[in-house]
Order: sequence, then structure tokens, then C-alpha cells
Amino acid sequence: MLGVASADARRYVVPDALSGGAFALGVIHAAAANPDSGLEAPLMALARAAFAAGLFLLVRIAYRRFRRRDGLGLGDVKLAGAAGAWLSLPMLPIAIEIAALAALAAYVVRQRKRSRLLRAAGRVPFGAFFAPAIWLGWVMDTIQQTL
Repeated sequence: MLGVASADARRYVVPDALSGGAFALGVIHAAAANPDSGLEAPLMALARAAFAAGLFLLVRIAYRRFRRRDGLGLGDVKLAGAAGAWLSLPMLPIAIEIAALAALAAYVVRQRKRSRLLRAAGRVPFGAFFAPAIWLGWVMDTIQQTL
């Protein structure tokens, strides 16, 4: 997740190799963490991944349709799929909200620091905030499972 955050912060690109690797490791982790479940745990990870990626893809399509420009990159969609593989269903929206609030706060602080106006068309590398939020969500999921 650190590699994803770093790459997106520098180039506004979420590398496919990193999000794809995170996705694959998430499915493997689901199987390894629940060896008694057979195929149920990895299939659930795949279902959550498809749900999260599909949701982000719908947001991407709707934004493009109404604003006539891209607002969410395909890298973010793929990263959402990786998030779904790693996070529980209740943790997914929490991680997304943490990332969105952090990204908005960083944008506002950056614009104020530079004495610039807030713009509706301002660019924010969402993956730079979403990747750490995924990691934080995984830590919270792990802690909750041990309690």
C-alpha cells in the first residue's frame, strides 16, 4: 500500500502491478487465514472485490457522464477491487470514507497554504489516500477479529 500511495502521489497513477498484486495477495490471505472454510473465504474475498470495483466503476461512469470529464481513474477502480479482497464488507465504506475525508482535507490545506482558491476541477491523487486507508482498515479488521 505504501508503494501505491507513493506512486499515485508522485504521478497520479496507481500501478497495475501493485493493485493486482494486492488483489491476489488479498485472496490468498483470505484462504490462508480461514483454512477450514474451503473455498468460501476466497470466494467471499472475490465477491467483495467485484462489489467494490463495480461500485467505483459506476461512480467513474456516472461522474464522466454528468461532468463530461474523468473524475476517478481506472487505477482507483482496480485499487477498490484490492480493497474488497482485503477488507470485510463493513470495513469497506469506513476505509473509503477515511480516504475521502483525508483527501479533501489535504486538498483544502494545500490550496490554502498556496493562497489559491478551491476549485471543483482540482486534482487529488485519491489512491495516495485510499491505499493507507485500506491498510488501516485491514489493521482494524484484524484487531476486531482477535477480540
